[in-house]
Amino acid sequence: MSEFLPESLSLLGRQNLNVIEETLRKQWRLGQNIALCWSFNRRGILVLFVPHYFLGNYCALDGSTEHTNLSDNEIFIRQLISGTREYAREEFFAIAERLGVAPTFIRPENPVQDEPAFHSALDNLVQRYGLSFVDRRAVLLFDIAGFSLYTPFEQASQLNSLSYSMNSAYNKLQSVGIDVPFRRTTTGDGYYVWHRDQSEQASRDLLYFLLLIVADNAAARAAAQGNTVPCIRAAYHIGAHYELYQAEGVNPTVFSYIVGDATIELARMLERAKPEQILIGEFSATGQEGALGTRAFIDEALSGCGTLLGVRLAGQQIQRLDFGLSSNQLGHAERLTIQDKHGLEHYAYNLECMVLTAEHKQLLGAPMTAGT
Repeated sequence: MSEFLPESLSLLGRQNLNVIEETLRKQWRLGQNIALCWSFNRRGILVLFVPHYFLGNYCALDGSTEHTNLSDNEIFIRQLISGTREYAREEFFAIAERLGVAPTFIRPENPVQDEPAFHSALDNLVQRYGLSFVDRRAVLLFDIAGFSLYTPFEQASQLNSLSYSMNSAYNKLQSVGIDVPFRRTTTGDGYYVWHRDQSEQASRDLLYFLLLIVADNAAARAAAQGNTVPCIRAAYHIGAHYELYQAEGVNPTVFSYIVGDATIELARMLERAKPEQILIGEFSATGQEGALGTRAFIDEALSGCGTLLGVRLAGQQIQRLDFGLSSNQLGHAERLTIQDKHGLEHYAYNLECMVLTAEHKQLLGAPMTAGT
């Protein structure tokens, strides 16, 4: 639990958290139950636990086959598990009444300290035993082309190489003052990657992160021998998702997993992508002047990427960075229509990028379109 403990948290607060977590773990029952929300009380805390299948049943559309529409219950649950999980006493009991769930009271031996650090640490802790909904976040997907054709040793080497490119890109961005506290989970032949934060700046920084990962991967492939460095496809999208912590032994993992509209769109986009291609989903983002579509978001990100000119790539500083969406014959960004195996249509754009250093010019992305 040390990952969630602020340095400013008192010794008494740490002791109380340990006691509270023991009860949370017992109520969690290896993932049989999930924690929805909690409320502070000086004698202890109140927590709402429900069986893991409860939310699915509660959110089910009564007799409706229109799965694209959200029921009032699902809207309520999404709001409930978005952001902080702490609620004032009156609101907490109103939630319990609406759900028809009895609260669990956890009372440590020592009085609970009403300090901001304790509230923050406890909120993070409760979320590990629950489920979160994020309305909008930038997410990446990297997929290794032809992964199943390689030997197990080559597969392991390629996953390790891609992981290294992420760490290298992270350090390069930090060197110019851009922090990208990223999280990732493997897909078997690649990774989902997302920024811990959800701000407009975080969305742009994750795009820069993507470009440096692809650039590092390309440089590594140029210098590699054999099949130890992967040829990758990559995609970027901004959308909604759920976030959860799976069981590892008898405890929830420290690392989270995501699933939802964002990951589904990314997976469908890359189903038709070609090796080295970079696809950008169709989304609505927040910019300095309000809502932005994909094209405006890319333009704004390009105008703000000057900081990256100090980054070193293959030992040389980047002197120029230019990227944009592939255009049609009329000079307009060309939207790709991708039909998945279920007959559903998804929309994306092809991204092309040029990186210029003192010694060479590197083209990233493929000047081609995905299959339709």
